[in-house]
Amino acid sequence: MVLWWDTDLDKLSKVQHEAIGNPDNQVFVSSVTGWELGIKRAAGKLVLSDSIRTLIRRFGFIELPITVEHGESAASLPLLHSDPFDRMLVAQALIEELTLVTADATIRNTE
Repeated sequence: MVLWWDTDLDKLSKVQHEAIGNPDNQVFVSSVTGWELGIKRAAGKLVLSDSIRTLIRRFGFIELPITVEHGESAASLPLLHSDPFDRMLVAQALIEELTLVTADATIRNTE
């Protein structure tokens, strides 16, 4: 989501755009997002306007660290999705009672 907010707002629905842009809402970005985007950036598969940490701060988003509870929850999720990054995002959203913004149809269909 932070990537789309920075480079491609068209990937967000109108409802998502309004919710993320609403200053009354807190928007969290998982540490796993920084990890995944950092790997893609280092491999030359992704170009960002700045560091992920800087983007999070610039947009007023809040960093969401990964906890042991998140890890245990991600490991216990049904194997509907094999991507470990996505599994962590789902676990964090469930535990922290957050709405997960994703384009991944597999994740969206399990909500």
